[in-house]
Amino acid sequence: MNPLQLAQLKLERRAPPPVSDDPQDVARADWLYSAAEELLRGGSVSFQRRMRKPQGVSAEEFALAVDEYVNNRLADSEVHTPALGWLLITAAIGSADKTAVAELLGNSYHPLGKLGEIAEMLLEPLADDALIALAEDSD
Repeated sequence: MNPLQLAQLKLERRAPPPVSDDPQDVARADWLYSAAEELLRGGSVSFQRRMRKPQGVSAEEFALAVDEYVNNRLADSEVHTPALGWLLITAAIGSADKTAVAELLGNSYHPLGKLGEIAEMLLEPLADDALIALAEDSD
């Protein structure tokens, strides 16, 4: 994820998404949320449409996107505390500093927080194909 994509993510996430009762939109939103949850649990998301290559987002790709996002926040001086240092120190002694995590990631209105936003940004381009693959599997 490059800085331009991150800036676009910030811009897109400022306003809530439009609400739709269309079954396709609901299915898409449900898939995105479930897939984002899987990434947040440390798993990978993958699917395959008939006669096509497998697609998805690996746990490693998600971790890299989070790493790039936080590095950009640090580089842009958006973090005003030694949050990364505290996070590393507390992780090294076997606990987690949620305040440091919140400082590094920034605010979010997403139900899964900023990590959910990043996960959905990675998954968004795959959602339509994932729904098609699910339909193909149920046939």
